[in-house]
Amino acid sequence: MTKKTIAVLPGDGIGPEVTRAATQVMENIARLHDHEFVFKEGLIGGSAIDEKGGPLPLETKEISAASDGILLGAVGGPKWDRLPGANRPEKGLLEIRKSLDLYANLRPVKAYSALIESSPLKEEIVADVDFLIVRELTGGLYFGEPKKREDADGETRAVDTLIYKTSEIKRIAERAFQAARLRKGKVVSVDKANVLESSRLWRETVDDIRVDYPDVELEHMLVDNAAMQLIAQPAAFDVIVTENTFGDILSDEASMLTGSLGLLPSASMGSTDVGLYEPVHGSAPDIAGENRANPLAAISSAAMMLKYGFEMEKEAKQIETAIETVLADGYRTADIALKTEETVTTAEMTEAVIKALE
Repeated sequence: MTKKTIAVLPGDGIGPEVTRAATQVMENIARLHDHEFVFKEGLIGGSAIDEKGGPLPLETKEISAASDGILLGAVGGPKWDRLPGANRPEKGLLEIRKSLDLYANLRPVKAYSALIESSPLKEEIVADVDFLIVRELTGGLYFGEPKKREDADGETRAVDTLIYKTSEIKRIAERAFQAARLRKGKVVSVDKANVLESSRLWRETVDDIRVDYPDVELEHMLVDNAAMQLIAQPAAFDVIVTENTFGDILSDEASMLTGSLGLLPSASMGSTDVGLYEPVHGSAPDIAGENRANPLAAISSAAMMLKYGFEMEKEAKQIETAIETVLADGYRTADIALKTEETVTTAEMTEAVIKALE
């Protein structure tokens, strides 16, 4: 029997609903494979602000650091939008990434054949889409200092600072090249080297790293061109590596290739064995508590935890196959349903996945 402790951070909005779905699926995987998963819940984001006065309480940090993996729902919502930046729900997510040095965010983008019609793009464009975005997660604009507002010349001025060190670029580039070796062997490095000094350092460092990976093809691409090519020929990509802000934007753009943000998982990994796994979608406060959220991204994130965090490849594949099965069988939550299709609830979709595991 394998025993693993999992920190569950439901967060805000639909976060509690989708993490509940993911843990139910994991409980069934544990039963089927004679594992034991111990779930320990913590507060993060707006719910933590309301109960503890801050977006990342000390006890949540302790629970997370002591776990074998972290499953997170979503943070944020209009209720907390007017709080100062340092006190906003999103700060809790940034802090936990930084505190655990989770510098590499892996976001797979795959078009399910059963959902091709849900994509806003033509079928021939998205039919073979299957790529991985490797996003640097602890540097760049989101963490650079100074970060402030100040009075200047009679008006308010805001300052954000974009900083990258060679070591930060080197380690994320190595993650991307290693991932490409397990896939089709091609890396596209995305930057803005025609304008930004940080991007010029990025490009130079990636070029230095590629010497150690002669079996991997490397292409540099400016971020504006990358944004266009994701729509024009998304199937041409294999592994995309990029800095924090660009990765945030491009991965959300890429999510629409599949028809919904509700389908995409992610894994945040770093220099320790503790990874954080979360759906790409936000907190969707407009449908929170209504049993309408799509749980598949959270369930897929749990599969990534099994695969990358626990080296349970068979169990992860079983979940992935179950998701493909329920989609092929016509199960649709509202976000992925065509106008003529009937929809199921969060609970019904979860139950369908659990049945498919058998």
